[in-house]
Amino acid sequence: MLRTNKAMRILFLFLFSLGTYAQQDTLVQQRSARKFVREGNALHQQKKYAAAAVSYQKALEQNATYYKAAHNLGNALAIQKNTKEALSQYELALKGAKTKKEKAASYHNIGNVHLQEKAYDKAVDAFKNSLRANPLDDETRYNLAHAKKMLQKQKEEEKKNKQDPPSAYAKRMKKKADALVSKFKFEEASELMNRALEKDMTVSNYKDFMKKLDEVIEIKK
Repeated sequence: MLRTNKAMRILFLFLFSLGTYAQQDTLVQQRSARKFVREGNALHQQKKYAAAAVSYQKALEQNATYYKAAHNLGNALAIQKNTKEALSQYELALKGAKTKKEKAASYHNIGNVHLQEKAYDKAVDAFKNSLRANPLDDETRYNLAHAKKMLQKQKEEEKKNKQDPPSAYAKRMKKKADALVSKFKFEEASELMNRALEKDMTVSNYKDFMKKLDEVIEIKK
């Protein structure tokens, strides 16, 4: 019985030692990660963004959930127009965020990247999430208003540029114009298409053809 207790104590001490060493390793890695982040920040201030990105990556290798390393790496990548990777790092930063302020900052930057990419719908969502975490951020509020405005403008332009396909009438007129062109009757073909356009807006599907007719007529003059 005594031997069993002694063995148990030895086993406990062994396991305790392993736990202590593991904690020490974790602390060393955390210190190393912070060191690399400070190094990255210094390089970032010197506008050495590629080198800063390397330092932040090294920090993440020591601590994969280190918010500052992921967020700052996202910033360095965004400045270098590497938007896809920047977004990935901001998403990683969100997972490691411990405060609402940190979440707000990452969502804010995600919104800015989407804004640059003209993905206005995604930018609006990101800025809204940022404001949910930090309702007092005026800069995010301004960016949200701008993203909404650009999204509305984008939708209006898409609606304006949306064109109905050529009608049966438009197709017949185009066929007649092609026949006239084959006989080198360019002016007649142009007049035919212009008259057709007045009657049917879908004839505008052939605007490139009509433009070429005008160019040929101008050369002939």
